[in-house]
Amino acid sequence: MAQPLSSHIESGTSLYKAWGVHAFTASGVLLGTMAMLSLIDNNPVACLLWLGAAMLVDGVDGSLARKYEVKTTLPHFDGATLDMVIDYLTWAFIPALFIYFFVALPPHVELLAVFIILLSSMFCFCNVNMKSQDNFFVGFPAAWNIAAIYFYVLDLPPFITFATIVLLAILTVTRMKFLHPFRVRLFMPLNIAITLVWFVSATSLVLSSPEHAAWALWGWGVASVYVVGMCLWRTAQEWNSATR
Repeated sequence: MAQPLSSHIESGTSLYKAWGVHAFTASGVLLGTMAMLSLIDNNPVACLLWLGAAMLVDGVDGSLARKYEVKTTLPHFDGATLDMVIDYLTWAFIPALFIYFFVALPPHVELLAVFIILLSSMFCFCNVNMKSQDNFFVGFPAAWNIAAIYFYVLDLPPFITFATIVLLAILTVTRMKFLHPFRVRLFMPLNIAITLVWFVSATSLVLSSPEHAAWALWGWGVASVYVVGMCLWRTAQEWNSATR
């Protein structure tokens, strides 16, 4: 028996939506390309802004994929692999080069810092247990684009910056929990609101100096303390459960 016309229309609409979600995810590689070109043009502000736009796409596309049941509609096309490829480019590779060119590091370790970032990120992206059952990241999730913003805005002493890079790389292979604001259900509305405050504040600080954006520095600081607090609190919970 032939399927009714409404079923064909609904199936076609689902396909368009699924491919639309994949196209939205794929736009991250275009944003990453613009970030790379900005880096080549010696424009650190534009590079960070393009990486920020890619971060927004990455924050939303997973929710869209689940809403429109992309896996069911297009089982032959792996959106997770697409996402991972783009994430390595925009969360690790380009930020590593940004740090190399625009962030002060101790003499003779600049290239070593890049190697540490890229190699530790590979472990993160290949780790099949990178998320816990409650959707926290397990280990530092190779968020080097975020680290690059802190390094650029705060302009830390070179030795502290390098030590921080080493520490974050080490945390990649630990059981420490890191917040995923769009997946962790605990306090999700608050997590998303804090993330938006962080994003707006960080953008303002990238576009201006901390001296000219005191409100943004406060917002950025409060949001950062909240996120770090959530990570430490969830990690302490896990540690207490393991030692009982």
